[in-house]
Amino acid sequence: MSAPILCDRDLEFMLFELFDSESLTRRSRYVEHSRETFLASIATAKTVAERYFLPIRQKMDLHQPTFDGRKVAMIPEIKVALDATLAAGLGSTTADFELGGMQLPPIVASVASAYLSATGSTAMGYLMLTSANASLISAYGTPEQIKTWVEPMRIGRFAGTMAMTEPSAGSGLADLTSSAVKADDGTYRITGNKIYISGGDHDLSENIVHLVLARIKGAPKGTKGISLFIVPKFLLNEDGSIGERNDVALAGLFHKMGGRGHTSCALNFGEQGGAVGYLVGEEHRGLSYMFHMMNEARIMVGTGAATTALTGYQYSLHYAKERPQGRLPSCKDPLSAPVNIIEHADVRRMLLAQKAYSEGAMALCLLGSQLVDDSHTAETEAARARAKTLLDILIPVIKSWPSEYGPKSNDLAIQVLGGAGYTNDHPVEMFYRDNRLNPIHEGTTGIQSLDLLARKVPMNNMVGYQLLLEEFQSGIDAAHSRAELADLAEQLSEAVGILKTTTNSLLAAMMTENIDMALSNSVKYLELFGNVVIAWLWLKQGVVATDALAKKPHESDENFYRGKLQAARYFYSFELPQIQVWSKILTDLDRSAYDMQAAWF
Repeated sequence: MSAPILCDRDLEFMLFELFDSESLTRRSRYVEHSRETFLASIATAKTVAERYFLPIRQKMDLHQPTFDGRKVAMIPEIKVALDATLAAGLGSTTADFELGGMQLPPIVASVASAYLSATGSTAMGYLMLTSANASLISAYGTPEQIKTWVEPMRIGRFAGTMAMTEPSAGSGLADLTSSAVKADDGTYRITGNKIYISGGDHDLSENIVHLVLARIKGAPKGTKGISLFIVPKFLLNEDGSIGERNDVALAGLFHKMGGRGHTSCALNFGEQGGAVGYLVGEEHRGLSYMFHMMNEARIMVGTGAATTALTGYQYSLHYAKERPQGRLPSCKDPLSAPVNIIEHADVRRMLLAQKAYSEGAMALCLLGSQLVDDSHTAETEAARARAKTLLDILIPVIKSWPSEYGPKSNDLAIQVLGGAGYTNDHPVEMFYRDNRLNPIHEGTTGIQSLDLLARKVPMNNMVGYQLLLEEFQSGIDAAHSRAELADLAEQLSEAVGILKTTTNSLLAAMMTENIDMALSNSVKYLELFGNVVIAWLWLKQGVVATDALAKKPHESDENFYRGKLQAARYFYSFELPQIQVWSKILTDLDRSAYDMQAAWF
């Protein structure tokens, strides 16, 4: 029996019990949906995943794309699988019906896409980035731009990318040098070089729509002078058909540790005089527009990290249940049959850690998807504003916590399999390699930590931070009323107190001390903050599980809910207490990293 891709029961638990997604069908946008249509969409995604992606998962990893100086080549099965995904309507699951989408709630779409990501590795990135690109143009583009570029992307004719990073600037967008000069016809001529552009070139679609950050001639220095442009691989004829090649050239491919089904490109714009570009929105507001796509991409990265962690956990769990090896320390009979390795306490520890990391991370990402939805479709303006504010402060955590703990989970999956896990006979080593990119792209963990501490926490008189504290307290109150969870509620209350003390100390230091020194350990603050958030989400899962157990469910459900409670207790015993050490480092303003001199290395 092959290992399950993901745990269907757990995803349904999160969707319908933890987040009550069925209630979304009362909103006008989703009135045509029901629990049954949600489950049907997820079932379709699972079928496509098992039929088209799972059989080629290892082949994609072993045969990464190549470039012969003229065009990109990749295994043909990738296009077959992506075309099947599009044919099933899974390319733009959240888009309007009128644009060819399923008009699903983002949280349901996230669960559906989890099956495709679990089997398709990063090949699904072609469709995910296209969807994010289309969403940005839909939000800030003109009606003509939406018709010209978004509609073909929504139905899969065109693909989309985001082109920000440059060789000399990296993550420092204020230093980008790509330029734009306005032409007589109102378009622009784009010149510059971009690197690490995911999906930057391929033959999987008729056209590729690049969203490019560039500086218009005469624009202010820094991020305030950046504009955003639509720069297609091919220009279009008046009837919308594909025209001549734009001045966009593939300079080469990057060969990666993992994620090999998705091209990573160096692109040159304007080698022949300037690539034709179309301004999105207003001049000099490009970075604020791009953050619309980046925030969607950051949730996508976090969700991908959580999904890959879940996939590795399910594989190693299945292996541990079927692999006999050794005997328990209490067994003194060398002739007795070996036990399956799941009977060994240390193996259960590794599995329990994976469960705590991966299911906690997925709960966080689904919360993010729900907040995106609530910020647009909640019943009242106040509810929409609250959701947006909570999402803003949680984005750095949604992106970074799964990205950091996902690879830790996959590392443990390898360890459960032992030597077998280190070979490519099993996919757990590939899961680790795929997941290792996630702490890097769409803003490294260090960048996310600065965003959280220096920007998101103090923003708007700390309103987002205060709202999140209210959410924590609500969860604590709910758990206190269940005797089985009172001790965990008390632990979380103490953890929130540590977070408050640490936050106040750091904000004061940012006002009175050297700002570089005060922020030098911001990554530990992000980790502390993230562990409190995950502990809160595990407590929420514990409340749901406790209430379900009180109804005396049948044995399989009882085991499922008890597993939830045990994972929560593991996190509170093994992971949450670490914030005490991190808090001391932060409140003491430890200078170890800050004072270290480059010459001393």
